[in-house]
Amino acid sequence: MWIVEYRELIKILTISDLKVKYQSSALGFAWSLLNPLLMMLVLYLVFNNVFKGNQENYALYLLIGIVSWRFMANGTSSSMGAIVGKSSLVTKIYIPRQILVLSTVLSSFISSLLEFLVLMILLLAFGVKISANVLLFPAVHMIYFVMVYGISLALSSLYVYYRDLNQIWEVLLQLGFFVSPVCYSISIVPENYIFYYMLNPVTLVMQIYRKTLLYGESPTSASLIYILLAAGILLIIGGAIFKKLERRFAEEL
Repeated sequence: MWIVEYRELIKILTISDLKVKYQSSALGFAWSLLNPLLMMLVLYLVFNNVFKGNQENYALYLLIGIVSWRFMANGTSSSMGAIVGKSSLVTKIYIPRQILVLSTVLSSFISSLLEFLVLMILLLAFGVKISANVLLFPAVHMIYFVMVYGISLALSSLYVYYRDLNQIWEVLLQLGFFVSPVCYSISIVPENYIFYYMLNPVTLVMQIYRKTLLYGESPTSASLIYILLAAGILLIIGGAIFKKLERRFAEEL
């Protein structure tokens, strides 16, 4: 399997991507921690009076949503240019092109894990009792990783041909932010729309994170099965699009 065969290259590219991401910043990785905290503060000040009554521990609830969403937004946005940004590795040597996407998503995955680590410290600092259900987090986050990777495969291959895609995706991410329960409780969603609303796998991922990390509850088997199926479907579709389009990558670059 190419992941095993090229594991050293994946490691090198992932580390390189992490270094490039933070080397030009004065605060470096600290921005990955400050960004969600500052975003939480802004959204808390804006929405606190609106949603506080609908949701206990609203600040922590909000922070979990932001950190969860950041992995989707940052992972897909940065990986969109994985092929175009490393064109020399596509045109001059042969490697499985998926490696370029995988390493970029992995760097966002590592950043996300560190953000969640800081989140865990904050949960403890605010007196949240961590239950054994927190042990589900690694498995759920890996499923989430597969989702992001599947979407990234499709986006990175399409971006080789359609360079306006990044602008379109930015708008879709802004829409996705508000149709996912990042800053509000699902309880405010009208009952006649709730079925369609819950079809969004990111919504279920956020709910599982909040249940396991903030409330010490177990997620339902149905929600776990659904996100697993969604991740598999996204990976298959993304892989199929990537495989079909990669034949002409060298020509388009």
